[in-house]
Amino acid sequence: MVAKSHNQFVLAVDLGTSGCKCALARLDGTVDQWAFRSFPLHIVDEIGAEQDPEDWWSAFIGAARELIATLPESQGEIVAICCSSQGECTVAVNKEGQPLQRAMSWVDMRGGEAIRRRAGAGRFSVAGYDPIKLMRWIGRTGGAPSLSGKDTAGHMAYIQEAWPAIYDQTYKFLNALDYMNLRLTGRFAATVDSILTSWVTDNRDASNIRYDAKLVGQSGIAMDKLPEIVLCTDILGPLCVSAAEALGLPQETRVVAGAVDNSAAAIGSGAVRDGEAHLYIGTSSWIGAHVPFKKSDLSSRIASIPCAIRGRYLAIALQSAAGSNLSFLCDKILFDEDELGTERPTDVYAKLDRMAASVPPGARGLLYAPWLCGERSPVDNPSLRAGLLNLSLQHSRRDIVRAIMEGVAFNTRWMTTPVNHFLGKPMEQITMVGGGASSDVWCQIFADVLGVRILQPEAPIQANAIGAAFIAGVGIGAISYDDVPSLTRIRQAYEPDMERKAMYNVAFENYKFAYKRLRPLYRRFNPGKRTSL
Repeated sequence: MVAKSHNQFVLAVDLGTSGCKCALARLDGTVDQWAFRSFPLHIVDEIGAEQDPEDWWSAFIGAARELIATLPESQGEIVAICCSSQGECTVAVNKEGQPLQRAMSWVDMRGGEAIRRRAGAGRFSVAGYDPIKLMRWIGRTGGAPSLSGKDTAGHMAYIQEAWPAIYDQTYKFLNALDYMNLRLTGRFAATVDSILTSWVTDNRDASNIRYDAKLVGQSGIAMDKLPEIVLCTDILGPLCVSAAEALGLPQETRVVAGAVDNSAAAIGSGAVRDGEAHLYIGTSSWIGAHVPFKKSDLSSRIASIPCAIRGRYLAIALQSAAGSNLSFLCDKILFDEDELGTERPTDVYAKLDRMAASVPPGARGLLYAPWLCGERSPVDNPSLRAGLLNLSLQHSRRDIVRAIMEGVAFNTRWMTTPVNHFLGKPMEQITMVGGGASSDVWCQIFADVLGVRILQPEAPIQANAIGAAFIAGVGIGAISYDDVPSLTRIRQAYEPDMERKAMYNVAFENYKFAYKRLRPLYRRFNPGKRTSL
């Protein structure tokens, strides 16, 4: 049963790549109000990407205080704070919890060479890995460090080799979620899902995730630089004095550990029962489903990993760039601040939706590959890049918008075959969340391309915040995860159109053919961005 929650709110935090969203969410998942503050991503040396942790915190305080100021009017109180964050960011902090440099983002590939040296071997290798090390990683964690360097293992290796002084000063390596919780409570801790891509934990028992001495040794990182591990629903403690003062909240306000974005979105989608799938379309994207088993598919880069539900894993396949393709179109092509720049309309994405809807399915033969920053699944290939194929004089920017939406959907379909095999049954319906799921046009494109029913929740863009609110509710004992499906409100269901599906079947074969032909070209163009396949 859901506990009475009248005027009781969770301050739910969604720290993404582009900014921090805070929501006043009731324990039944209803979002009363939300506020957003943006922050920049700094591109460094072409393949590096950094963010300032102080920018995260400032954005959070600004958005949170805007909401907290409304509490007297709503006669509400905040009963807990819970964060969801982008994953695979790495923050090196000293003993006082101060960042020693900007955080390395999940798209940062500078650690590729360092992690390949640690993962590789002499005479024998399997896809670039030492066979014994690979077996140990897969057997105990469910995965292995990305040879592109785009995860915490690669980041830590890079810091140790490129900036030894920073490494020596580091007290703990933290994820973005861990850093936010440190600022809120003063506690150095990682959740079972935020620590995952350090690849140093034994995940064979989903109820007892713990560090593994062999894996820590394999990483080359000192054990004492890793934080304690907690459950996503654990109460880390009350607010520390500085956080309470910055927010204007009572110090006894509880902070629940929370989860990284894919775990939180899975909960916020309402797909919490075994085998129920969700699709997140944000800056990046993924397909995920909770499962009771630990399993890995190395060839397709799919694994079941620790998640917010104790005793369960989240099977997940990751796509590097999804909504960021439309953001790139807007920020760098249509409304760039240059000599040709035009003013960006406030409702730009609504306009893009109408443009895409005005173009026939298939974008009149225009095909788009959405690999802006390489790809992770079903191929791990950092050398890939985005591009338009078959562009002609008949096409307009309306066709380009539709082709981008379809290209992201094609890449998602590329993942569905191995995902279905992984789950042991075909997905019959998928709940779509994230900013991209706010688009009716895109939801229908996904339904037609994937050939499955797409469910659109009432507030898909709030899925991470809603997930954080549900996690907080479980953490403080107000609800259980069994309550979540009945609390999830579906706005609309999109059924696949068989005629459009048949047309997209042909276009999808062209998409896969394009990958096979373009792969060697991109290796030639981007020889330093090595791939393990």
